[in-house]
Parts: sequence; structure tokens; C-alpha cells
Amino acid sequence: MNYLIIRILGFHVAQYIFDPFTFRMKLIHIGADHAGFDLKEAVKDYCGRNGLKVIDHGTFSTASTDYPDYAHKVALGVLEDNAVGILICGSANGVCMSANKHQGIRAALCWNKEIVTLARQHNNANVLCLPARYVSTEAATIMVELFINTSFEGGRHQNRVSKIDI
Repeated sequence: MNYLIIRILGFHVAQYIFDPFTFRMKLIHIGADHAGFDLKEAVKDYCGRNGLKVIDHGTFSTASTDYPDYAHKVALGVLEDNAVGILICGSANGVCMSANKHQGIRAALCWNKEIVTLARQHNNANVLCLPARYVSTEAATIMVELFINTSFEGGRHQNRVSKIDI
């Protein structure tokens, strides 16, 4: 069990149990194509207001773009920084498929709270893919919150996750 102990002037004032993965999740790489631009901006704003550092890999407008460009940038950032990512496009299928081409990326297409929770608990997902055409901003921010705060259960799930990369 890992503990974070807070001391002020040498006095033990608080102790928290924490998951080291959750602490690494303070850095988020984010990207979207044109269909996901507006939702990306809302999610990025939400993350910033909640003390998370966000690296935005684009797109930076609603002009038509190609989703693989952003999926690859986010995947590489996640791998380089041992961080997590959020990818958004119209259906989230394209960004999810593109990101999952990178060994070590476990991108999960999520559209509700239960799927997000299971993606973290059972699959140790490190990239959250959101379908902008099918989720509201409110639902997306709830899913981001769950993604950040849900821990991987390990155990029997670790054996399965270890078999993903070829």
C-alpha cells in the first residue's frame, strides 16, 4: 500500500492512500479532429480548472483535418511522458484505431461512465477516446473525471493486459 504523508512543521497532519498511476495522471495529452474540436476545448478547460496539466496536440479549429495526425501525436506523447491521453473525434473509432497502432497504448472508446470505469479497472487504459457526436460536454467531463480517478485493479487483469502488445 502506498501512502502520501503530509507534515507541517514536522507534525503529521494528514495521510492519504494513493495509487502511483493516478499521480502520474496529472499530465494529459489531448487531441481531436475537426469534429471533436469544440468538445476538446471544453475538456481541456475542465482539466485546467481541476489542476491538470494539458498538452494540446490540436486541431486548433473546426477546419477539416485528418484524425490519425492527432491520434499519433497524442499516443507518442503518452508513451514519452508515461502519461495519459484523451482523443476526440466524431465517433471516436478513427482516433481509437490509430492510437492503438502504437505498442504500449491501450486506447478505449468510451461513451458512458461504466465503460470508462471498466476500461481503467480491467484494461489499464491509458488513452480515453470520446465520440463528440454522441456525448454531451457534461457527460464527457464526468468520464474524464472517472478516467483520471479510477485505478487499475491488476491481479488477473494484469495477466490479460500483458498479452495485448505483440
